[in-house]
Amino acid sequence: MELENKVIIITGASSGIGAAAAMLFAVEGAKVVLGARRLKELEQVAGQITQSNGSAVALAGDVSDAGYAQALVDLATESYGGLDGAFNNAGIMGDMGPVADMSVGTWNSVIETNLSSAFYAAKAQMPALVKRGGGAMLFTSSFVGYSNGGMPGMGAYAASKAGLIGLAQSLAADHGGDGVRVNTLLPGGTLTAMAGDDADTHAFISGLHALKRMAEPKEIAQMAMFLLSDRAGFITGGPVLADGGVSVRLV
Repeated sequence: MELENKVIIITGASSGIGAAAAMLFAVEGAKVVLGARRLKELEQVAGQITQSNGSAVALAGDVSDAGYAQALVDLATESYGGLDGAFNNAGIMGDMGPVADMSVGTWNSVIETNLSSAFYAAKAQMPALVKRGGGAMLFTSSFVGYSNGGMPGMGAYAASKAGLIGLAQSLAADHGGDGVRVNTLLPGGTLTAMAGDDADTHAFISGLHALKRMAEPKEIAQMAMFLLSDRAGFITGGPVLADGGVSVRLV
């Protein structure tokens, strides 16, 4: 199994990519520590895993709370003896619109949830990974804010996701000698709640991709699994695209 006996934190695990990753990682042998804001949905995902003879614990909370990041690491240590990896996946899009019309509240909320949370996660997770003798840290970024993937009305989201790439590269440089790999995963349009359920919107987004469709959450989870596994042992500091060719279509 790709992740056998690895202890991995997953945030945003109550739905979408995070839930798909939780299920997949558990099937592949990981002991997963699940985080998200919605307790009921989070417990449902954890319950599905344990009922299938997988190993999962869950703790609800808000990733924009620095203490929550440490609580997830403490739960991993208390439950499973340490930490081998983390998929820092939680994020929001925020209200869309031109920056000039954007409220300070929207800006702060998106930056805090998407980018500051990554700082909190790294501060809490890195010492545990180093103590373990190495591991892998992964952040969910986006093609939005990267290369030629600019999209109108998404200034805060783009800034936060671009910031993740820079943070991960710095972490990779700082901690490669400790045996810790750090990457960002850049999905294309994915069929999650964030994408809504409007058929016309989905058709438009699908048309942006070279593959002319959106991703299933499990497809993105599979790339996350690879990057957290030993198969990706020489990959660090990278923005890794799993975008269905949207970036090449937008060049």
